Amino acid sequence: MQLSKLEQKMYDGEMGEGARLSMEILAALGKIYDANRMIPVSSAQIAGVSYKTIGDAGLEYLMHMAKSGAKVRIPSLLNPAGMDMAQWREMKIPEKFAKKQIEVLDAYAAMGITMSCTCTPYLVGLRPKVGEHIAWAESSAIAFANSVLGARTNREGGPSALAAAVCGVTPEYGFHMDENRICDFLVEAEAELKTTADFGAMGYHLGSIVKNGNPAFTGIRNASEDRLKALGAAMAASGSVALFNVQGATPEYTVSEGAQKISFTEKDLKETKAKMNSGENPDLITIGCPHASIGEIKEVADIVEGKKVGCDLWVCTARQTKAVADKKGYTAIIEKAGGRVVADTCMVVCPLEEMGYKVTGCNSGKAAKYLSSLCKQKVMFGNPGDIICK
Repeated sequence: MQLSKLEQKMYDGEMGEGARLSMEILAALGKIYDANRMIPVSSAQIAGVSYKTIGDAGLEYLMHMAKSGAKVRIPSLLNPAGMDMAQWREMKIPEKFAKKQIEVLDAYAAMGITMSCTCTPYLVGLRPKVGEHIAWAESSAIAFANSVLGARTNREGGPSALAAAVCGVTPEYGFHMDENRICDFLVEAEAELKTTADFGAMGYHLGSIVKNGNPAFTGIRNASEDRLKALGAAMAASGSVALFNVQGATPEYTVSEGAQKISFTEKDLKETKAKMNSGENPDLITIGCPHASIGEIKEVADIVEGKKVGCDLWVCTARQTKAVADKKGYTAIIEKAGGRVVADTCMVVCPLEEMGYKVTGCNSGKAAKYLSSLCKQKVMFGNPGDIICK
């Protein structure tokens, strides 16, 4: 790779041990993917935050980076942590887990990273423009940035996103280049998609088919940002989709002539929803995977107003969004019904198994996939109005 003078100084250790370690990671990635150069990135979203997912080995790495003097050069936010930093006792998070989680966040804070723990940075001010190069690591955020915003990021891992944040650059390969942003699947959405859960179910079904391909969609007529967020998140979870196009809704719509054609029918929608649902009543209902927007929080508040929820209810969101919900009175309505608006975390990276939960309800295709595969949960899947007030 051709490194600039500044990049070479980082690589040679002249800018400190943290920068040297980070540039070594980036240069190794560039070599693997035949990149010719580094390109500047404007922001980073860093995964590897929940102690549940990184464990002691990950914590030791972060502490080493912090002690080595690593400091970020660009706006950088974190993925969700394993607990709400303000409400972890009320959520009944084990104290041993909480202690380790705080150490993880302290290490990140020492590197100058903003302590916003969210998988939806684009809802809290970090919203790149079309064509802007970034280094984001959370799968749903990657899909949203590439697809809905038209920004450019590869599927970064936690260490590579952190390295990009420290160095301010990333190797030029993959989705940073025009030729890799062409869709190779063409999906005709024949089913009537009425809710965000429907979009999540479609993504759950299609991700396992297209795997790491780039699907383009026709026939979608009501694609709000919340629904596209759910679609991309589910495809990234059941497959590894990082970019999709929707005709008339995304800034890019480029389909190869030989794109493989797929139909998503009413039968597919019905069968997928049935497959995702265990049919058992939940111990916990979770909304907000990816993190809920203020509109999604309002939807839950409208559903539960004047009622009582029959089990634990978490509406997961970014702390900045929770502050808005607090001011608008949505949080108070949800709490009066027996639920809780939680920030910084989500059901996927929270230690549900240690907390005694067995069946978790959700309206997210991504959550349905990971709750069953990573969290040892049975899943109740459906629209918020159906699963909360069942």
